[in-house]
Amino acid sequence: MQQKVKSPFLFSLTAVLAFSGFTGTGLAESNQSAQLSEVHVDFDSSSTEKITVIVELEESSILAAEHAGDSQSQEGLAQIRSEVIQAAEEAAGVSANQEYDYVFSGFSAEVAQNNIPELLKVPGIKAVYPDETYEVNTFDNEAELIDEESFSPAMMDSAPFIGADEAWESGYTGEGVTVAVIDTGVDYTHPDLEHAFGDYKGFDFVDNNEDPQETPPGDDRGASTNHGTHVAGTVAANGEIKGVAPDADLLAYRVLGPGGSGTTENVIAGIERAVEDGADVMNLSLGNATNDPDFATSLALDTAMEDGVVAVSSNGNSGPANWTVGSPGTSRDAISVGATQLPYDAYSAEISTPGGFDYPSAEVMGFPEVDDLLALNEEEYEFVDVGLAQEDDFEGKDLEGQIALIERGEIAFVDKAANAAAAGAEGAVLYNNEDGSMPEIPGMPVPTIMTTQEDGQKLLEELEAENNTISFDIEFDREIGETVADFSSRGPAMDTWMIKPDVSAPGVGIVSTIPTHDPDDPHDYASMQGTSMSAPHVAGAAALILEANPDWNVDFVKSALMNTAETLYDADGNLYPHNTQGAGSIRVLDAINADVLAVPGSHSFGIFDKDNGREVQRQKFTVHNLSDERKRYSIDFTGHDGIKVQTSNNLQVQPGSTQELNFGVQVDASSVDPGYYEGTFLLNDGDSTIEVPTILFVQDPDFPLLTSLSLGLEDGSLVGTINLPGGADHFNLRIRDAATGELLEEPAEAENLDSGLHSFTWDMTIDGEPLTPGGYQINAYASLGDQEYELSGPVLNIPEE
Repeated sequence: MQQKVKSPFLFSLTAVLAFSGFTGTGLAESNQSAQLSEVHVDFDSSSTEKITVIVELEESSILAAEHAGDSQSQEGLAQIRSEVIQAAEEAAGVSANQEYDYVFSGFSAEVAQNNIPELLKVPGIKAVYPDETYEVNTFDNEAELIDEESFSPAMMDSAPFIGADEAWESGYTGEGVTVAVIDTGVDYTHPDLEHAFGDYKGFDFVDNNEDPQETPPGDDRGASTNHGTHVAGTVAANGEIKGVAPDADLLAYRVLGPGGSGTTENVIAGIERAVEDGADVMNLSLGNATNDPDFATSLALDTAMEDGVVAVSSNGNSGPANWTVGSPGTSRDAISVGATQLPYDAYSAEISTPGGFDYPSAEVMGFPEVDDLLALNEEEYEFVDVGLAQEDDFEGKDLEGQIALIERGEIAFVDKAANAAAAGAEGAVLYNNEDGSMPEIPGMPVPTIMTTQEDGQKLLEELEAENNTISFDIEFDREIGETVADFSSRGPAMDTWMIKPDVSAPGVGIVSTIPTHDPDDPHDYASMQGTSMSAPHVAGAAALILEANPDWNVDFVKSALMNTAETLYDADGNLYPHNTQGAGSIRVLDAINADVLAVPGSHSFGIFDKDNGREVQRQKFTVHNLSDERKRYSIDFTGHDGIKVQTSNNLQVQPGSTQELNFGVQVDASSVDPGYYEGTFLLNDGDSTIEVPTILFVQDPDFPLLTSLSLGLEDGSLVGTINLPGGADHFNLRIRDAATGELLEEPAEAENLDSGLHSFTWDMTIDGEPLTPGGYQINAYASLGDQEYELSGPVLNIPEE
């Protein structure tokens, strides 16, 4: 099994927390077995350690069979599954756990790693997947509580921003529509949520009961949770704040347990139960780092959509690089959602110290209120080095009225600022611990200026020289419109090459409901950010659309959101790529009132690999005229000059009719460089324009060799996972001196790796000796053919004894 970290000292860059050791032998033997049944599991064939896997049967699920026009009874499938399980027990010693039949056909099971080759030979098994760890998709922060004095319903402004209030005024509030929240559970006793729950609340797959409450404090398995309640409030709160669909009904499915962590076997079970319980919409604000449309959870969501349940998934928080979308956001059919930040005022920042250094990288990271930020201009402050700004870093230090100098790492940005605020600091300067930039974090507990690692070292030199004062020059810069959050994961999806996300929605500084787990004051409100927060905006919007248009199918709901989305531009006025924003930011009332729909709402033309000359691929989309008027559209295509689209110049669709638009895409490889190219179909009827995003690749896609490095400590070793989107000829870690960049060690070597997620272990020695105190940069290296890539990871700090 890919084991969870037992002592979770984590500096993870992604949401993946599942680990195991591997050997070249194990990988090679698993590859040989793939001809019998598909294997997606990284395992060590010499190990007797048991892992949990997800087994997919060749026999179709009930819904898949129904959609294919075949007959499949629950009893008949149960008999077939029982026979396969029995055969697997005899051949490989498996022990079955969850069983699936409705949206996914198979079961989860424990099996010794050295028995997996035998499992793959069992007749009736189609594929074996890992039981991956899923995490909530919040970005780098705990819930920031909104104190009673400063709370206002107006703070919940993200729902009105997307037009939910206009939908309410039009009579659409989500009434009669049921939304399933597949998450950490929901505090259904919260006064803003209790209206949405009936006697049956849903199901808890973590503790196997019908009480899907959040994890309380004191659970030996991990920390208490509040994430699902925040998500539920964004969908359907109706009290002090209003969610997007305030009169929708809710069902809660607890698939993520203590600490907001869960695994594939419970996520699939939650999807199945939600469909069987009659949900109209389901929201999954969770994910992992596996960019794979054929991953088990993604396949389950595809089947749910095919059955008429609108499935909404967060796209992930591993941006801003391309290819960072993770399952289940990679689903072909479900609506994958990126995160945006609402319009805001931007401020410039300059800092100065007595030594005369320049700090050109200084930028505003975040602040609680504008007045707090500008107040830093009013005087010169002493500043104090508080290291990583963990609670014990403030012991014996007087920060009252001073500025905290903080290094990035170990804990969330907002936790660092909160600790500085608790120590009395007026503000903070937070410097990077590696090359690259840091994100803006709205609502930081104290005004916080961020700098590069280089400028941070200058500030430390000033302190060593006893130049311990700092002053600020902060000014209003400009108004910024709605922008995509840097953390929001980007597409495209591997293998299908589909544009992901499909749409975007607000996901930064979102105020919603939470439990406090305090019996004397059990309910509160908090601000969080992440694609976890953007997805429930879309789930709530889907509920409003279904109330207004109860006869619409899932394709209509998805296309309505995409066809009417607002195109987004970055802070400098540049149009975001499709793989960053999808079709754009949703606008609910426009989607409700859409009377012409282009289905699907985006297109991938795949790979054009002809070395010379022209290559043509043909596709189509369907235009549905839902109005009582004839529609006549002119059709244009914008894109690269070397890419030609062959189609009719106009399209006429009769009232209540459907018309297919056939087109051919021609690429002249001799005039187009290898890479990926975006384009847009424009359908204009004289009054409005429908935009349909497209993407295609010339030659091999440009995915990086390495993505999603995740690390942790377990039993004195460094353990981790790495995603290899296209496989690798060679892989190893590169351990460098964090100060000088000198290469010290290249452990965890492996050869001839398939595409997908792989795990590794390093015993934390260099030349056979334990690490000495200091900083160690943990990087990952891979090569494939003539390509080489080194992915920069976090710094591991070994303290003095």
